[in-house]
Amino acid sequence: MPSFFRRKILISILVAFIVIVTLIGFSMRDREEVTVPEQFILDTAGWVQTIFNTPIQWVNDSIETFQDVFRVYEQNEVLKGRLAEYEGLIVENQELEKENEELRGTIGKSEGLSEYSPVQATVIARSSERWFEQVTVNRGAEHGVEKDMAVITKDGLIGKVQSTAAFHSTVKLLSGFDISNKISSWVVREEGDNVFGLIEGYDEESGRLVLGGINLEAQLNEGDQVISSGLGGVFPSRLQIGSVDEVRNDEYGLTKTALIEPAANLYEINHVIIARRSEQTVDTGRAGDEES
Repeated sequence: MPSFFRRKILISILVAFIVIVTLIGFSMRDREEVTVPEQFILDTAGWVQTIFNTPIQWVNDSIETFQDVFRVYEQNEVLKGRLAEYEGLIVENQELEKENEELRGTIGKSEGLSEYSPVQATVIARSSERWFEQVTVNRGAEHGVEKDMAVITKDGLIGKVQSTAAFHSTVKLLSGFDISNKISSWVVREEGDNVFGLIEGYDEESGRLVLGGINLEAQLNEGDQVISSGLGGVFPSRLQIGSVDEVRNDEYGLTKTALIEPAANLYEINHVIIARRSEQTVDTGRAGDEES
């Protein structure tokens, strides 16, 4: 019980002190001078108030500072959200502009296929395991699409129709071509005659198309453009395929082989054109191993 009595005594002293200070305050209202005992009591009261008020003021200041920090944090989060939304709109706008540009390109390209009835299509599926081999588009037999029809983008040839369903088709990309899939081509020379060759595969190591069957005496230069010849009637003529990147003799030294940088992006494909053969187009058939 001693602690209880001590606490009670302290409280009594504090109450008495407050009462004395209050009485002194009332007694000083009409007097200009203060006695020494009154000065002592007033100073003591000031010190006591300072001792009690200092931590209280510190707590109040700390609370206000915390509230300010919290308000700044909330404002920062709101600004971050608006910034993310703004950045999202920028990206969306860029994607729309890119898509519009691609669509304008495919429309312009389709207008140039006078001998064929172009069918515009959109890529709807692409397997991650066969990313460089094939894509699926949203046009099929009901739209006049048939097997082996050429498929292009605004930049050039990307492949051919491998199979069709009623409303969808699978496109075999040039990067998935092998020796059994050949395209007769011309290397366009700035000087001299064009040089004939066959796109007969894809070199995975270099990411280039392989143009074989080139006359050993033919002179090719880096940067020469390669286009489809149109021989065989399967692929339209003058479709951009790519440009010569490297020329070398074949392993037997009988012909030359060139590595061709594809004109079209075979990695990112969204909108394509299928060169559908019209009734006026004469299919002259496939000549031997060309365009098989």
